Amino acid sequence: MNQDSVKWRLTLLVFVAIAISYLDRQALPVAVAAIQKDIPLTNTQFGALSSMFLLAYAFMYAGGGALIDRLGTRRGFLIIMIFWSLACASHSLATGFVMLAASRFLLGVGEGGGFPAATKVVAEWFTAKERSTAMGIVNAGTAVGAVVAPPAIAAIILYGNWRFVFIAFGIVGLLWAVWWHLAYPSTPPQAGDVSKKRVAWSDLLTMRPVWGLVFAKFLTDAAWFFYISWLPKYLYDARGFDVKQVGYYAWVPFAASGIGSLLGGWFSSYLLTRGHSANFSRKLALGLSASVMPGIIFVTQVPVEWAIVLFSLAFFGQQSWSTLVMIVPTDLFDRRVVASVAGLVGFGGAMGGLLMNLLAGRLLDLGFGYQTVFSIVGMLHVTAFGVILIAIPHIKSLSVHTESRS
Repeated sequence: MNQDSVKWRLTLLVFVAIAISYLDRQALPVAVAAIQKDIPLTNTQFGALSSMFLLAYAFMYAGGGALIDRLGTRRGFLIIMIFWSLACASHSLATGFVMLAASRFLLGVGEGGGFPAATKVVAEWFTAKERSTAMGIVNAGTAVGAVVAPPAIAAIILYGNWRFVFIAFGIVGLLWAVWWHLAYPSTPPQAGDVSKKRVAWSDLLTMRPVWGLVFAKFLTDAAWFFYISWLPKYLYDARGFDVKQVGYYAWVPFAASGIGSLLGGWFSSYLLTRGHSANFSRKLALGLSASVMPGIIFVTQVPVEWAIVLFSLAFFGQQSWSTLVMIVPTDLFDRRVVASVAGLVGFGGAMGGLLMNLLAGRLLDLGFGYQTVFSIVGMLHVTAFGVILIAIPHIKSLSVHTESRS
């Protein structure tokens, strides 16, 4: 099988893995109304559950990037998928808040390595002109998993029990692990060179572009993790939805996010093929993505149908942005260290999401209402784009010191 065929087949594999990750992480937010019948949860506790996931996710995102660089993509991705699938299934054993929190933490540990591994696959197998398209396809997996989650979870709960949701999703992940083990080539392109080098984190942390990407991701993922954690609960609490209505409506913004992933990646690749620089191509697409985000500020003031439209626009812009901001490390850094850089960037994003979930839960329990929260998250992407412009004046390949392994 030729390399072109292999790399697109691997793109499909990683796309499915990312879809499974979002299927797993959406299980709690979508099933929360059913779970609360057995395990009562306040808004603060619900925010804390999301933050437990993100705390582990943040540190594993950073550590997982280095782990993937050291273990290699094939073995590293296999290990993390098995771990997070078992963690997902463990939710079915919960009898109280503490057990739910432990399961969320373990799920975050496993899923934290997912996107660094995905970024590594793209860096290993694709040229610079192809990467944003490939990453757009991979990132669209977030939409597919999140689109499937509401109706699938609603169906399982209606005909069974919320505990069955986590068991079923865990089994799906284990099946993917078998597929990956059988399908991934044992020797990726130039794999021998990768095994001889490792990144010096102290060097990465002295570079302004790294800090710029980390802070930009901190801001924008604060919004994104709020959206994906609280959208179903907002529909339950503020719009009076039941589980059937959430299953009917909640997939729509995630479908828009998938379109955003594909179009954002494609548009940037298109600009590159037309002869524009990576700096122009990435930043124009990032700026356009950020420009649609403030519309979410008006979501509480419109009928529910228009609220879904505004959520869809925000999800579209966010995932277009996310595809592009995770490609920038592959433009800046050698592929031997790109998973480590992606891990640090993802760490920043997860910490932003952690703090935003805690803040949202607290603000809501104090009576500030959803309008206050949406006003905050609506401006985060625009601010993050300003950070990118300041921290990375020109997107071009940078030199990073690497050390030989002993």
